[in-house]
Amino acid sequence: MIRVVVVDDEALVRSGFELILNASDGIQVVATAAGAQAADVIRREHPDVVLLDIRMPDVDGLTVLREIQTLPQPPAVAMLTTFDADEYIVTALRSGAAGFLLKDTEPEQLAQLVRTLAAGGVVMSPKASRALLRSHPGAGAPQDADVARVNLLSDRERDVLVLIAEGLSNADIGTRIHLSAGTVKDHVSSILTKLRVSSRVQAALLAERAGLLSDDGADTARGNG
Repeated sequence: MIRVVVVDDEALVRSGFELILNASDGIQVVATAAGAQAADVIRREHPDVVLLDIRMPDVDGLTVLREIQTLPQPPAVAMLTTFDADEYIVTALRSGAAGFLLKDTEPEQLAQLVRTLAAGGVVMSPKASRALLRSHPGAGAPQDADVARVNLLSDRERDVLVLIAEGLSNADIGTRIHLSAGTVKDHVSSILTKLRVSSRVQAALLAERAGLLSDDGADTARGNG
């Protein structure tokens, strides 16, 4: 059972996400919270996944995210936003978030995105990530020269990078391209080293900046593993 905590300052959003996710097999929303109570709730409940509003009036999502990251075993966190290009998303990704979702994500897609997060994958709405990259061209890496490092990857590593950007976990990548999970893990480590990034999210954004990803597909294209 995937344990989820939903953090948002709007009660309607919290109750809506809770209703949708609790109706999905293998997922349980163990708690919901507004910003001020979020960190304490997460410490108490030990969720696998946190859906965290990036903008809240009392305690903003970035503060909560940083607190979560200090836990011995932090959950996977996806930031929730109503904006296609939220100025705080870049900071959130660099602070350890595993992706970001628009609050108008289709209900039937939400459960799959949560499963992807729980499996260690990346979730990013293509619409939001393209808007983010247009408004923050350095989001995936600090300098444009970093895009050239994609050329350092082997063909197999490029294949793995694209699947990382699609949100697949190591096990799902291995199934897709017929490799063991251990081999995929080695490829992922090599990719992060060669690209000089510290997370799968940053690697995924860099893959998009380098033109490795197509523009078509549903909002779950990076979360359909």
